[in-house]
Amino acid sequence: MSTPTTEPGTYSLQKGWRTLALAGGVVALLGLLAILLPLATGIAITYLVGALLVGGGIVHAGHAFTARGWRGSLWQVALAAVSIGSGLLLLVNPVLGLLSLTILAIAYLLVDGIAELAASLQMDGETGRGWIAASGVTSLVLAGLLWIGFPADAAWAIGLLVGISLLMTGLSMVAVAYGGRRLDEDVAGATEPRGA
Repeated sequence: MSTPTTEPGTYSLQKGWRTLALAGGVVALLGLLAILLPLATGIAITYLVGALLVGGGIVHAGHAFTARGWRGSLWQVALAAVSIGSGLLLLVNPVLGLLSLTILAIAYLLVDGIAELAASLQMDGETGRGWIAASGVTSLVLAGLLWIGFPADAAWAIGLLVGISLLMTGLSMVAVAYGGRRLDEDVAGATEPRGA
């Protein structure tokens, strides 16, 4: 039985599963931390979004200044004003930012749920149709629960959702890594001499 080889410089899950498992573990721990501290996570995300908006606004303003005479420079000035104003508003009042981000999360879940249910209806007889439909229903239920609890749930919703996402991503990375570990063990077992 020949062992699979990889070209030098290419990544092999068989050999790199340990680093993937470590990275997944760290991501999962960050997710747990976000779940345990949802308000702090939500406020941190609001500050990050605010800073990014201010930075983007400064770039728009800089471009508008350097492109004087261009017909689109007026739009650049408008984008700069909206971006900087929105960013400063989030930085000055992160609680208002959490309310806005929660409304965006509700809208996202609503659109996601409708899209997944529509996709499942078009998957007549295909495998995975039930999972797609279940995911769509889950998104709609979450959107409804967030809407019913709004604005009180804004204090924890964004941090909790980000935490759950990070936790699930980390766990999936660990699961993939252990799949690579099994491949590594299978290859190592196949290359050992018989009777050893």
